[in-house]
Amino acid sequence: MAAIAPQATPDGRALPAHLARLLDEAASALRGRRVVALTGAGMSTDSGIPDYRGEGSPKRTPMTIQQFLGDEMFQKRYWAGSHLGWRRFRAAEPNAGHIALAGLEAAGVVTGVATQNVDGLHTRAGSGRVVDLHGSMERVVCLDCGQVYWREDISGRIEEANPWLEQPGAVKIAPDGDAEVLHFEDFVLPTCTVCGGRLKPDVVFFGEFIPKQRFRQASGLVAAADAMLVAGSSLVVNSGIRLLEQARRRALPIVIVNRGETRGDARATVKLDAGTSETLQALASRLTADS
Repeated sequence: MAAIAPQATPDGRALPAHLARLLDEAASALRGRRVVALTGAGMSTDSGIPDYRGEGSPKRTPMTIQQFLGDEMFQKRYWAGSHLGWRRFRAAEPNAGHIALAGLEAAGVVTGVATQNVDGLHTRAGSGRVVDLHGSMERVVCLDCGQVYWREDISGRIEEANPWLEQPGAVKIAPDGDAEVLHFEDFVLPTCTVCGGRLKPDVVFFGEFIPKQRFRQASGLVAAADAMLVAGSSLVVNSGIRLLEQARRRALPIVIVNRGETRGDARATVKLDAGTSETLQALASRLTADS
């Protein structure tokens, strides 16, 4: 495995010149192949959405699905924080890394993206074939009848029923869209307009399994690919390492772009210890130079 840790430039974005060799190796590993991209929270940090494990990420204990299902007070706490976090998610824009992957798909290099993120930024950047492994904050589902809503509609209902819900100062959010909130006891929960049932953002909570059909779709992307590009994931979550292992068993070239170590580094053909935005831009330039 080839690997190097670059020195950051003052602005923290531009790639140092001595990474050119590794970028060339990565491009060589991927060129002429159908590439599946696997992305994680580090992909969206340049869009203002924090990473769980990156430097400076907030210390937190995410709510489990058991807590959410077992106590209405947990549902109030989650929905209050999730609504505040959703405001930040709405304001986030795709960054250069998202745009680079969408461009590679348009060029016929990337055949699909399996993402662990719930922010919807890949789709907004123009990627057409995206599997949201952990769901999407843009959808809300009724746990009792299965009715699906757009988050914007639920957000409007929450604001109408809870006009007091304001958070002074900066709102600290997490990659799953949750936010810290102190007073939530009087929060009025949104309910299903079809059956009156409990609503939940269509995201995978801690302690909850990824829907089998969704994981099969991601596995299908890997099965149809000739190479894998991992961007912004430490591969700590099992969904990512399972997909990486599928690629390894088929002896596919694997390129990993991530700041810091990942669980897949020993299996990588090329590892670039760098930020995703600038690295994917540079990699895309090499892969599409002759097209």
